Amino acid sequence: MKYALIIIDMLNDFFKDAPMKNKKLVLSKKINELIEISKQKNVPIIFIRQEFKKDLSDGFLFMIKRNEKTTIKGTKGAQILSEINQNNDDIIITKKRFSAFYKTKLDNLLKIKKIDSLIIAGIFTHSCVRQTTIDAYQRDFNIILAKECIDSWDKKHHKITLDYLNYGLMMPLLSNNQIKGKI
Repeated sequence: MKYALIIIDMLNDFFKDAPMKNKKLVLSKKINELIEISKQKNVPIIFIRQEFKKDLSDGFLFMIKRNEKTTIKGTKGAQILSEINQNNDDIIITKKRFSAFYKTKLDNLLKIKKIDSLIIAGIFTHSCVRQTTIDAYQRDFNIILAKECIDSWDKKHHKITLDYLNYGLMMPLLSNNQIKGKI
């Protein structure tokens, strides 16, 4: 198996308010541990970041209706958290919807690199993590969910989603130590 680490939406705007603000340091620490494990095992690291135009012409319908300006191109809010150990060798893919596969170069990139297995980390479990994971599953990727590195403000749907992905689709939900032993 050839792995890639996918880190979804660890962006400043998503950690401005509670409850995510309270989770930022712990989640960043765990993701940094997973980044280090990945580097030791020569696993490519791919950051997925959401970004929209200032006029929201490429935004979600709910954003347009509410004039909700989140993760706007060129703002600090659309940037990856400074607490995350990102470097110039890491790949960054910008998305416009929940799934990191929707109208991005991710699928093609993974094919070029002959990646067949993904380790998924990041936020939000109930939306972006779920959609990206299901889209990866539908593309026949082997998937590991990094349980210490996935979170959401919506605890109920966080648990429902992890249960569905883990038990329903049989995707292993592993700790960083378990992942280190597997890859």
